[in-house]
Amino acid sequence: MKIRKNIFSSLKWITYVSRRFSRIDRSGRSAVTSFLSTLGICFGVMTLISVTSVMNGFQMSFVDAILEISSYHVRVFSVAPEKETEFLEYCKDNRNITSASPFCESQGLITGAKSREKAGIIRAVENDICEEDSGFAREINITSGSFDLSSDDSVVLGVYLARALGVRVGSRVNMLALSGGSDVQLLSQNREFTVTGLFECGYTDINENYAFVSTAAAKKYFGKDAKKIYGLKLGHYENDTAVIAGIQKIVPEADAESWRSYNRTFFGALRVEKNILMMLVFLIFVVVGYNIYNGMRRLVYERRMEISILSALGGTRGEIRSVFIIRGFTSGFIGAAAGVMLGLLISVNIGHVFMFASHMLYYVQYFATMLFSPENADFIRENPMYRIYASIPARVIPWEVFMIALFGIAAPLAASWSAGSKVLEITVAEVLHDE
Repeated sequence: MKIRKNIFSSLKWITYVSRRFSRIDRSGRSAVTSFLSTLGICFGVMTLISVTSVMNGFQMSFVDAILEISSYHVRVFSVAPEKETEFLEYCKDNRNITSASPFCESQGLITGAKSREKAGIIRAVENDICEEDSGFAREINITSGSFDLSSDDSVVLGVYLARALGVRVGSRVNMLALSGGSDVQLLSQNREFTVTGLFECGYTDINENYAFVSTAAAKKYFGKDAKKIYGLKLGHYENDTAVIAGIQKIVPEADAESWRSYNRTFFGALRVEKNILMMLVFLIFVVVGYNIYNGMRRLVYERRMEISILSALGGTRGEIRSVFIIRGFTSGFIGAAAGVMLGLLISVNIGHVFMFASHMLYYVQYFATMLFSPENADFIRENPMYRIYASIPARVIPWEVFMIALFGIAAPLAASWSAGSKVLEITVAEVLHDE
């Protein structure tokens, strides 16, 4: 009980002295340094949260489209026909698996209007995939027509693929060449399909290369050797390892591939890009921490008289050092809290921020042109790239915000702890004798 009382008493007078120092230092060079340090932490946290949120939105629009439309969370190959019922029952009973969609895939050469040609990936799916797979339905945005594969000769094309072929809804296309089995022709003029819908998603490669047909068309044109694949969607895609282990117990001969290995190079490039960007922005905290370190060193020197008196009155060096550490913690906490609020506010309204920047840049250019070259003012236009940036949805990840705020507090705390070591170099008798 006595130890607790001593700790409480020490903490009480440490915080009291720290507050007194802060009040005295509200004017002069120390106040400016403290304010600029807090402002630096605030802007650093705000910038990092805003940048990572926009980067997350930019990258996740790609990742979501790939996972939900192209790669799935888990792909399962080589399920024997006699094991299909058992496998589907396992998928239905497993709480981690939200859907299991069979599909076949083939590469082909598609011809459209005026003999235009474009290579693409032809995927055969069930007609009710949009009802069974909510993630697929969410990511595949039908811009024209509908996702209707009820007929054997129906096809749904990506918008860029349709544009390259010069077709629209109702047009006829031909699967001139298909990579199928030996029982189907490689080249044929008779594989004609009617375009029933055009789709667009967040990943350009899918819009440029993917065409969807029915499973009935796959049986007819892909050949009997076409590989049947089951695409699994999970409630949490981090559970892919556990799901694959369970599948291998039920169907040992089946091969399962996780989203982590599918398009590994692309996902790795996105991760490296984000890490480098965060590392560059984290340098803001390094600069701010160094400024806080220099400011605290000067503050310790300016307060050597008070430090000596506190030491003479019984304050230990650790307690006196804690006075400056608490001050650094306070600056970091205030700056980080303000930065988090501003960063979240900017992230939520990132579209308005980009449009405001676009308008401001336009008016500045227009004003400067009117001053120095008024005859060219009519040619000034807003930069269309800002509208593209404004269309990118920011995505805030809570644990990233927490880690950024934690680092914003840790940087000044570490700087204050390091600068407080100068307290140990002060000789009480020397200072009091000089005074």
